[in-house]
Amino acid sequence: MASVSHRRSLRRRRTLVVSAALVAAGVGAGVLVMNANAGTTTVDLYHQRLAAKDGWASLGSGTTGGAKADSAHTFTVSTRAQLVKALGSVSDTAPRIIKVKGTIDANTDASGKKLTCANYAAGTGYSLASYLKAYNPTTYGRSKLPSGTQEKARAAAQKKQAANIVFKVPANTTIVGVPGTKAGITGGMLQIQKVDNVIVRNLTFSHTEDCFPQWDPTDGSSGNWNSQYDSVTLRGATHVWADHNTFTDAGHFDSANPKYYGREYQVHDGALDITKGSDLVTVERNRFTNHDKTMLIGASDSDSTGKLRVSIHHNVWKGIVQRAPLSRLGQIHIYNNVYETATLNGYALQYSINSRARAQVVAQNNYWRIPAGQKISKLLSGDGTGSIKGSGNVVNGTTTDLVAAYNAAHSKKIKTTVNWTPTLTAGLESSAKNLLTELTPTTGAGVLS
Repeated sequence: MASVSHRRSLRRRRTLVVSAALVAAGVGAGVLVMNANAGTTTVDLYHQRLAAKDGWASLGSGTTGGAKADSAHTFTVSTRAQLVKALGSVSDTAPRIIKVKGTIDANTDASGKKLTCANYAAGTGYSLASYLKAYNPTTYGRSKLPSGTQEKARAAAQKKQAANIVFKVPANTTIVGVPGTKAGITGGMLQIQKVDNVIVRNLTFSHTEDCFPQWDPTDGSSGNWNSQYDSVTLRGATHVWADHNTFTDAGHFDSANPKYYGREYQVHDGALDITKGSDLVTVERNRFTNHDKTMLIGASDSDSTGKLRVSIHHNVWKGIVQRAPLSRLGQIHIYNNVYETATLNGYALQYSINSRARAQVVAQNNYWRIPAGQKISKLLSGDGTGSIKGSGNVVNGTTTDLVAAYNAAHSKKIKTTVNWTPTLTAGLESSAKNLLTELTPTTGAGVLS
């Protein structure tokens, strides 16, 4: 009985710590309720709004999601079919709240039957064996993208999968996991495209994979397999708040991917990508684990100018290969994050933060824990045009100038000045040294109540 009481005590303290942290940060702008078990006041997650000055998403009209939803636009969903119905049409901008209870499998049909890659390929004429034979570089060459019968069949199969697993989110929507239910979406993608005012919270996104990657022999010196589908994708979206989510490849790690034409058959794309002129985004208190191309800000060097303003704070990045984030063109504030860079489940670090295409990054008071022998110069990356203004960043307990370490080892230097000063910095902690212990138990899905 003593051990049970101890666990209950720990749960009460964790609720108190998380609730106190949210209130201190000013994010309790929604409805407050009493937590009878802990004897504390906690936040109604479903109606909560982003607090004032909490990153770029608080600018202007702020981010309220579905806080004003009426009962007709408040849903609890547990299946793919229910989620599709609750989302409705992107043309319907009435505020809505969608409570996700349990884990929704995107690869199911309207009746809940499990769908596989073979189901999506059926009737298209696609087969991997035929595709590999048609575009073998030794016969097809390396100078052009695949075209012809099998490429058309692959695209058709991919389109069938997309119709099932891509969930289009309307404006003025809050999607939030019901506490205590292991809420999340597996195998699916939330698409937030050309809409304003969306909140995504307390969800685990896992096992998002493309059944039909495309071979591109012109990608790099050896070609690459490229896939579709991020777990969450922002394309031309504004005022988006992503908070307390977990992103992971769990269910299918990259180590399970075969190789064809000598290259990894990559079925994963991004975890949370912010592209196509998206703007005014706050990404906070999420966990990013076991993923390669994790967060892309700006899809190309000409994505947009004057947009891609993103705040990324109090997140944990663990077992991440690259893009944490990769930034182009925008004004990005990265502060109070934890990066654990030891190889995990086969995911080995290439770099953490990349600033390119004239990106203006401020990296402030972040904590890196790196294994023995790993070079500090590998924590950053760039193309010689991007900027990172760094301050207060800590590596294994020691304040470190990351840009200086990178520039000393590379010919294409990262610039050290930026053209803006962050002011939307609610919750900014002046020191990074305690972040490792503070954030580990309080980030990601499942810790809010």
